[in-house]
Amino acid sequence: MMANSPADILIELEDAVAACPPDRCARILEGIMQLLTGSGDRSSELLANVVDGVLLRLTERVETRALVQLSTTLAGLKVAPSETLRRLALHKEPDVACPVLLKSQALATADLAAIAASCGERHLRAILARDCIEADVTEALIARGDPTRLALIRNPGAKFSDPAYARLIAGADPDGEIAKALVLRPGIPDSVVRKLLATPSRKTAPAKPNASSVPPAQDTMPAPPKLPSPDDYARARPEIVALNRVGKLSDSALNRFAIRGETANLVTALSVLSGAPVEIVEHVMIDEDCEGLVMACRASRLNWATTLAILSNRGGARLSFAQRERAQLIFDSLLLSTSQWTVRWGEIAAGANTRDPGHSGAKMGNSR
Repeated sequence: MMANSPADILIELEDAVAACPPDRCARILEGIMQLLTGSGDRSSELLANVVDGVLLRLTERVETRALVQLSTTLAGLKVAPSETLRRLALHKEPDVACPVLLKSQALATADLAAIAASCGERHLRAILARDCIEADVTEALIARGDPTRLALIRNPGAKFSDPAYARLIAGADPDGEIAKALVLRPGIPDSVVRKLLATPSRKTAPAKPNASSVPPAQDTMPAPPKLPSPDDYARARPEIVALNRVGKLSDSALNRFAIRGETANLVTALSVLSGAPVEIVEHVMIDEDCEGLVMACRASRLNWATTLAILSNRGGARLSFAQRERAQLIFDSLLLSTSQWTVRWGEIAAGANTRDPGHSGAKMGNSR
């Protein structure tokens, strides 16, 4: 008959130190679980320490089914026997280990990190699904490779240290799933996004064909888009300012400028809407990297369809599928707070001012 009082159970605990039949061990284990789940907050820590050694002996004598029940019970406790938790978490049978790995708040972070570094697939999935993953555990999981990293980034309860972010950035292809998940993760530091978007793609560049085998017309890259003259900007500005004043400098207006090739109107409109000088907008218009122009469009509060129209109709080389995907990734990643956007735009402007866009119209920005 099962012991009903704490005193009776503790007497049986002392007897359990010696070898006892498996069925009796199972009864004692059930009694201990009753004590642990029924104890108050004040006595739970002391009781957990008292029964830890006995539980360790009992886990060697009971069947797997009893261990699964023990793991499930201990996983829900804020205070639990530490050595027993560790043994259960390290158990080779996933049904025994996973309840503790998934839910236990009492399992030591160091133990969880050590298990995360070398555990099996089901154990790993349980850790990745925890409501809260401490930074030390996160670093151990990152070392497991790309599939684990992707699941980890998508868990909002995972905590990332600066070294963890650095390792993710170093191993991420900007065109890949990990980079996209990282950029879109809520609360991602703005500095991490900038570093990630600045990382060159690791896609292997196609081999250059033999010059003798390529017709002359295909042997040169398309010329960069031709920018307007200062007089073109002077004529365009009054109309653009007037449209903005009456609220008609909208997505449809800029889309029309882009499709019709009205570059002076387009550059001036982006300058007026974003608050950036014309010289900055000119620079990003002719830059082979689309990042700056996407940022200028986002600063102007344009939607993605208009941004894509501007990218596709600015002249020069045709926008490839990979470039389009990267541009949309950047655009989506900029759906952050106004302050974050202001920092990004300020840095783009500062970088552009250090380079000469190579056109006299660029000098108009400071005169307006």
